[in-house]
Amino acid sequence: MSLNVGIVGLPNVGKSTLFNALTGAQNAEAANYPFCTIEPNKATVPVPDDRLAVLAALAGPEKITHAVVDFIDIAGLVRGASTGEGLGNQFLGNIRDCSAVLEMVRCFDDDNIIHVNGCADPLRDMEIVETELLLADLQSVEKRLEKVKRAAKGDKAAQALHESLEALRGHLNKGLPAASFAAPVGETLRQSLGEQGLLTAKKIIYCANIDEGAVGNPEAVPHVRALLRHAAGTGRESVIVCAKIEEELQGLSKAEQVELLHAYGIKESALAQVIRCGFKSLGLTNFFTAGPKEVRAWTITGGSRAPQAAGVIHGDFERGFIRAEVTAYEDYIRLGSEAAARAAGLLRIEGKEYVVKDGDVMHFLFNV
Repeated sequence: MSLNVGIVGLPNVGKSTLFNALTGAQNAEAANYPFCTIEPNKATVPVPDDRLAVLAALAGPEKITHAVVDFIDIAGLVRGASTGEGLGNQFLGNIRDCSAVLEMVRCFDDDNIIHVNGCADPLRDMEIVETELLLADLQSVEKRLEKVKRAAKGDKAAQALHESLEALRGHLNKGLPAASFAAPVGETLRQSLGEQGLLTAKKIIYCANIDEGAVGNPEAVPHVRALLRHAAGTGRESVIVCAKIEEELQGLSKAEQVELLHAYGIKESALAQVIRCGFKSLGLTNFFTAGPKEVRAWTITGGSRAPQAAGVIHGDFERGFIRAEVTAYEDYIRLGSEAAARAAGLLRIEGKEYVVKDGDVMHFLFNV
């Protein structure tokens, strides 16, 4: 599995500029007018993880393979998108395929950069975006209700689903996102919601886009403070970036990028911030495989047991799982090899109930 992030927001707030900065792929046109992006731009980016290079120095593999994150730059949203305004349903449909949403919010004033609503106002802008997502979900649930209602006559499972969907519709009608729907969710409703891909059920990360002048002390900017208060109130992750500076990093060596970021007083790149928050929001973690052919990072949901982790590599590994050989990353590095860990009694044999930990170096035994 991989982290799949859709970059959304109003038109002309810096989505395509950030996409180019995050992905290093200058294929997203960034221009000073609304709806510059029509078709979504997509790019796959390696997840930075210094542990891979350390493992590779010891294992001497033929190649190193990072975990990846997919970024999608989605066309700008305007008020009324749920009823077809702007690019409307096309925009909303693109979000359904994303596991997390990076909501880009302009947090600076500049008369030279057009704002679709006249001026920057983070709280208003976030409300517009999230209201359209909620209205789209409400339409989706109502359509589903119509179908289920016809099947509910004489079918107890369909009747139960209909009642649950009615409760969800009431929840959405109160202006509350599907993510906060706390009513009992049976397997039938869970499957139904999964098929619908409700937009407000997705994890949202707020991204405050600031100008260069605010980089040294972004929280002094009223727009940024408003966004951070809103994020804290909703329990959502947030990042602060200057998309313009991040775009300047492209084409530079890693050392030059670090030097430029430090010159601006930026401790962490936008890519690192977004991936960290994305992993945290979705509860993701990485384990490693290491050998002479390849050292590789694999992404799993935190709390996954060994067979599920094996299944990320190949379905046969999960179906025929026998056991896993596990070495903690710290032990592997301290001792210098898997063989040394085995000799020291620190390579463990784990069964089907073992919960994989971040950084575990694993080998799977299976039989199909």
